[in-house]
Amino acid sequence: MNAWAILQERGFIHQATDGEEMERRLKEGPATFYVGFDPTGNSLHIGHLLPVMAMRWLQSCGHRPVALVGGGTAMIGDPSGKTEARPIISIEEIDTNVDSLQKQLARFLDFSDGKALMVNNADWLRGLKFIDFLRDIGKLFSVNKMLTAESVKIRLETGLSFLEFSYPLLQAYDFSVLFRDCGCQFQFGGQDQWGNIVAGVDLTRRLHGASVHGATFPLLLKSDGTKFGKTAGAAVWLDAHRTTPFDYYQFWRNVEDAEVAKLLGFFTCLPMSEVRALGSLVAPQINRAKEILAYEATSLAHGHQEAAKAYLAAGGEFGFADPEGLIPTSSRLAEVKPESGTESIPSLLLSLEELADGLGILNLLVKAGLSSSNSEARRLIKGGGCYMDDLRISDERQVVVKEDFKEGVLTLRAGKKARKRILLQS
Repeated sequence: MNAWAILQERGFIHQATDGEEMERRLKEGPATFYVGFDPTGNSLHIGHLLPVMAMRWLQSCGHRPVALVGGGTAMIGDPSGKTEARPIISIEEIDTNVDSLQKQLARFLDFSDGKALMVNNADWLRGLKFIDFLRDIGKLFSVNKMLTAESVKIRLETGLSFLEFSYPLLQAYDFSVLFRDCGCQFQFGGQDQWGNIVAGVDLTRRLHGASVHGATFPLLLKSDGTKFGKTAGAAVWLDAHRTTPFDYYQFWRNVEDAEVAKLLGFFTCLPMSEVRALGSLVAPQINRAKEILAYEATSLAHGHQEAAKAYLAAGGEFGFADPEGLIPTSSRLAEVKPESGTESIPSLLLSLEELADGLGILNLLVKAGLSSSNSEARRLIKGGGCYMDDLRISDERQVVVKEDFKEGVLTLRAGKKARKRILLQS
């Protein structure tokens, strides 16, 4: 399969150092490429999924992915796209995060029999000798050119330390090491990584006389200009303990109608003819396309069973968009019939002791995972989006007591679709 054509058709390519040459090389036969992941947290989130999906397509076409987890570069922190310096985290925390991210990446890529590689740049960066690095690598970088990078220009207004200024050298060095050790010819990354990728391409060519290239993926934004992949002001995580499979499913189920076709192209493996057909549906049929998107995305992250359970739970609570299966799809969701079983929306168990003196509504919203903080919960209530059973909550100082539970159950709702069943433990 023509990997470059697939990536272009599905909308993955934003910039490339030489698109024609990359396409030519990918057509020739198996090639090795890499994408880097920053282990400043212990889980990937939806913002990481675009490069991961591109890696899946490239691997399906016979190319070898190298998933680089930055256990070395995370000690500095990439200034790209940041208005202030990242907090410095300990080596122990970085290494723990590396392990978590490596396990999550293994859900999406096939690492068996060398079909993909997992590497940690701590293996070659942490042992570098500073003077040697400056003599061998630093001399090949122009400060004048580095100062023209948009990420640097932005940070010069607020302050940029030499520590962060040196980051592009280290990421560029990664590419040269991976070319040397793994025959890596391509680097892919997010749109904000363009400057770092170009630096890596240039360094690898100068050090090794190599024909290497790089490309970036587009930055996903919602219609209001905010970053795609957040709900209630917080990131949507791939870790089931941080974002439940049901809440993960609901995130995708509630995307805007106009975004469905684009997201189906990015985050599912459905044929593009089907993607276009589903994306062209109008309300209310477009909701079936959203169910398919939500199922496919959740199945990739958490498996078929969890995705099917989330679909049945959401449909049982809010209704199914196409209960008779009239809209054709190749998705495995077609196998999951609304009458095949009943699932409940996620619940939170509270003890009588926790309600002894009552529990503030702000605290309960955060505890239930419907708001990321008290301030977020306060904004939700002020905006009229908080309901307890069918009653709108208008007082942020309201206290929830035992008497609010009917037969030990209370349903808390944030907005139209986010709900949590609160169960009182007797």
